[in-house]
Amino acid sequence: MVSNYIQPIMFKKIVFFASIILFSNALFSQENDNTIKDQFNSVIEKSNSYQEFKVIEKTKINKLRKNILDSVTVLEQKIIDANSKIKEQENTIIAVSNDLKSTQENLTVSQGKEDGMSFFGINTKKTTYNLVLWSIIGALLFILILLFYKYKNSHSITKETKLKLSEIEDEFDVHRKKSLEQQQQLSRKLQDELNKNK
Repeated sequence: MVSNYIQPIMFKKIVFFASIILFSNALFSQENDNTIKDQFNSVIEKSNSYQEFKVIEKTKINKLRKNILDSVTVLEQKIIDANSKIKEQENTIIAVSNDLKSTQENLTVSQGKEDGMSFFGINTKKTTYNLVLWSIIGALLFILILLFYKYKNSHSITKETKLKLSEIEDEFDVHRKKSLEQQQQLSRKLQDELNKNK
């Protein structure tokens, strides 16, 4: 009679810990010495067995949970940092574009003047003036291209990170559904066994 009472309690604990493991497995892999997958395997292999179930120590499951939460925090921070860099680069590109536009307007005005022009208060030839001005434009274009490349690279990293996050969320949903189905099957089996024992 007492053993019949203990078994459902033990079963509930086992199902609870098993669902925590399956839930956690669908989240993020941590880039430490071991991946989350390796940590799961280690926790399962080193845990005790009770009938066909695994009994996992609270300390191990707490450590695994902490590692998973740390991974989530790191990835969220990476996304925040990437978005911040993209915003900074967008602002820089706008500023450089405005500078380039202003420089091109100055060049147009300059071309309408005579060969002798004043450059920082010094009279210079038109060819020298044009050479200096185009050098500035070239440098600005180079900076603009470089910033655009960095922006594009950061954008692709953010897109990839969001895609991975979406895939992990999908995997989590699949694992959650499987866990619920397994739990329901186990509950039915337990109820059947209880009904047989009555």
